[in-house]
Amino acid sequence: MFRRIPPLLAFLLALILVGILSFFGPPERSLGANVRLVYLHGAWVWTALIGLGSAAAAGLAGLLLQRPGLQRWSIALGQSGMFFWISYLPLSLWTMQANWNGLYLAEPRFKIGLDYAVIGLLLQAAILVLRSPRLGSALNLAFAIALGWSIRGAEQVMHPESPIFGSNSIAIRLFFLLLLLISLLAGLLLARWLHALQPE
Repeated sequence: MFRRIPPLLAFLLALILVGILSFFGPPERSLGANVRLVYLHGAWVWTALIGLGSAAAAGLAGLLLQRPGLQRWSIALGQSGMFFWISYLPLSLWTMQANWNGLYLAEPRFKIGLDYAVIGLLLQAAILVLRSPRLGSALNLAFAIALGWSIRGAEQVMHPESPIFGSNSIAIRLFFLLLLLISLLAGLLLARWLHALQPE
């Protein structure tokens, strides 16, 4: 379906689809319809994490196998993952305000998100300036390892261990998986567009 559409347009269409689908999420007993923001927030964060993890994996494979093509995909996936990582922050604030009537900016995972958004933005800017697929791959690998380590050790205050998959509702689980899959498609389409922009 998306192969015949220009990559950037396909990405924008996927984003619109994610937005529309979010309005139809099943309500939950305690949060009501506002839980739809939680679904979107979760899918957005996981898309960022999977994108950054994929950038690290492609970068590692590219370095070990000496494959510039994989290294260029590492850069594209890293840029795509950072787009979702940075944009999840305002979405997180909106979710806090809608569901808890306030902003808890000292929340450990939000602080980690903000810190790594700044670091990641500077890192991606350096990768663009240096124009070295090998160095970009190494930086994406190091960033993903540091981010994963920080998240793993973070205290969970407003983030239950598994709020979606800990639910007894099959409808909630299936809806979230669908939303996540379309979000991942959007991330892949963005990476495809960014990859096409890179010089050979």
